[in-house]
Amino acid sequence: SYFDVDWDPPEAKLRNLVLLPVLGDHYGKVLEAGEIKLVREGGSFVFRYHDHTAPVAPRSLDGLLMTAARRAGSDPLAFIADAYTQLPLATALDRQSTTRRHRDKEVLRTQLYRLCREDAAVRTALDEGVAALNADVDALDALLSRQNHRLAYWRTAGRELSYRRFFDVNSLVGLRTEDEQVFRDTHGLVLDWLHRGVLDGVRVDHPDGLRDPEQYLRRLRAEAPEAWIVAEKILETGESLPDSWPVDGTTGYEFLTRTCGLLIDPEGEEPLTRAYAEFTGERREWAEVAREKKLLCIRQLLGGDVNRLTSSFIDVCERHRRHRDYTRHDLHQVLKEFIASFPVYRTYVRADAGPNGGGPSDEDTARIQAATEDVRARRPDLDRPLVDFLRDLLLLRVRGEAEAELVMRFQQVTGPAMAKGVEDTAFYCYNRLLCLNEVGGDPGTFGLSVESFHRACEETQRRWPRTLLASSTHDTKRSEDVRARLCLLSEVPEKWREAVARWAARAERHRSNGVPDRNIEYLFYQTLVGAWPIDQDRMMRYLEKAAREAKVHTSWIDPCPAYEEALRAFVKGVFEDRDFVAEVAAFVDSLLGAGRINSLTLSLLKLTAPGVPDIYQGTEVWDLSLVDPDNRRPVDYTLRRGLLAALEEAPRPLDLALSRSEEGAPKLYLIRQALHLRRRRPDLFGVDGTYRALFARGEKAGHVVAYCRGEGAITVVPRLVLRLGSGPEHGPWDRWSRGLGDTTLPLPEGDGAWRDELSGDEFRGEVQVAGLLRRFPVALLTRR
Repeated sequence: SYFDVDWDPPEAKLRNLVLLPVLGDHYGKVLEAGEIKLVREGGSFVFRYHDHTAPVAPRSLDGLLMTAARRAGSDPLAFIADAYTQLPLATALDRQSTTRRHRDKEVLRTQLYRLCREDAAVRTALDEGVAALNADVDALDALLSRQNHRLAYWRTAGRELSYRRFFDVNSLVGLRTEDEQVFRDTHGLVLDWLHRGVLDGVRVDHPDGLRDPEQYLRRLRAEAPEAWIVAEKILETGESLPDSWPVDGTTGYEFLTRTCGLLIDPEGEEPLTRAYAEFTGERREWAEVAREKKLLCIRQLLGGDVNRLTSSFIDVCERHRRHRDYTRHDLHQVLKEFIASFPVYRTYVRADAGPNGGGPSDEDTARIQAATEDVRARRPDLDRPLVDFLRDLLLLRVRGEAEAELVMRFQQVTGPAMAKGVEDTAFYCYNRLLCLNEVGGDPGTFGLSVESFHRACEETQRRWPRTLLASSTHDTKRSEDVRARLCLLSEVPEKWREAVARWAARAERHRSNGVPDRNIEYLFYQTLVGAWPIDQDRMMRYLEKAAREAKVHTSWIDPCPAYEEALRAFVKGVFEDRDFVAEVAAFVDSLLGAGRINSLTLSLLKLTAPGVPDIYQGTEVWDLSLVDPDNRRPVDYTLRRGLLAALEEAPRPLDLALSRSEEGAPKLYLIRQALHLRRRRPDLFGVDGTYRALFARGEKAGHVVAYCRGEGAITVVPRLVLRLGSGPEHGPWDRWSRGLGDTTLPLPEGDGAWRDELSGDEFRGEVQVAGLLRRFPVALLTRR
């Protein structure tokens, strides 16, 4: 009862069984090859298959134990064998009976262990019995057929699993956390830490996988009313966190998307789209690619989940005479199309809330209706009344126990479909501009205006002032510094198009039989630019993962050795081509300074915008990591400690930071100064602080983002610096700031001047932005 298992699935072979899809081939072949063995371990017996261990049901040991008892002439062993047969079946027991059964089983196991240790004849008889079973395929098969599990070929998991799991990880079975007892038993340690003040707060990952996220969060809040709680909720474009959730905010992916969009030039969209289509032949829009890949993952990875959902839908239709004649195939098709058309991770309709409560919100209603219309448009062959019936069920227009079960289960499936289909597949297939392909991002949305950024920050301060702000996490596809550099391609689309054409022509001799395909090749060139300098081994590992995630020519489920070998040969050939490497290095060199300015812009926005900044391990200096496991490599803390100590001791820390730019000292200096200010003046940035947008004046005003926090701190950062036309390079920084011309920023009036925490310079009145950012690319002003 702790696990979300369907004990009575449509497949009779799986009733009251847990499928264990761990075998490398079909069960019969593996068994006949002698790869599955019964093993005695003291007083216990297990099945072993390579590194996997599966338990043996106590009741199934009666034959083995009785035979051994007769052979050894042991009455105690015969007693234990008889006692095992008297143990009640595990199915349909309440918790009290389950506990008693488990206690009795452990008592018998202990007695058997003591008997084996003390009686050599019993030991010998049992081991001979085990050996005989392992030598007899039919006998071993008969024993395996009496277990509470069914060993199976790993490929069966995609369609036949009768339990909910964590995405497509077969060994992580979903817990029924909605059950009060399960919640308390699984959260005992964390709740104890919260009660004792060991923890200040918690980050709740993947709340969309819960049956009722709001119920879960309310229980957590009730146990820890003062704790800081953030939820890893991925918000799609136009989506906001439910106001009813008792949390402090999200883990910050929407902020990551917002700041990245701020650094993308919308004028680059059309030429970059054209260049991508010309090179790869991919002319579909993002929405088409995303939906296709969702359907692929629904079919390949989530078939078992959709099958369980289909069975639930059948139960519902059987209760309604107008719909009872639909076939399993009809219902399966409609469910699959609805899931693929869902515009967000999930809705939060609380069908379990009772007959008079839990109705859908306006937002949920709009999304369910949008999915309905999308299914109608894309699949006119599907029966219209059936499509509308599913819509009405999801909107709770048709109520009942079975109906509620379908709604709640449906909402648990759309999230994994979005995550696997979009984040883990489509993000590797639609490669127009990779910095957009990020968790919580929308590759179809190109850029964000300064006004939109300010409106989002104002809303955050008003509604979620303690939310987390992220720029890199353990799950991001690329680190903040890689994305910051890739954003620049939107400002130089023609230069990028020409570079790709040159590189492709030079690399053509390293391709073999069309490998890599042009789409992966386009991803490869962007990754080179974003992560340069990157060594050959890291690039090989990344490109192999990217190709498998794309699921076009190879995948994790069906790897294609020939394709992957050709891919590795291509990377090797390119990296050993000195002229090619020199060209890439020269191209990156032209972006290096501007990319670092972008990185500093992202950092200061995160450190001063409404919310709580999160600094992922290693990103205190320039960090050019890619997706995991690349972003989980050991961090050189010795370097960071040394730089920090040098900044602490330097009489002029800014000069030191600039002189050690290659090591990432400017970024570390910025983080240090901003955190020191937050510690000194928490009132400026907290719940009671304010956010006020400031606007520059002049021809280049659109290149400046500025705001005031708590009327006592001002953030000023540049954007789209390449378009300023002053060619930012390694330094000095003022080379690029001249491009701002006569752009000015009116500083709030009041007593005293404004001092820049980064440069030490003082300003008042209406200042020239070029002068403000002359010594350092960003400014953090405080009133003297």
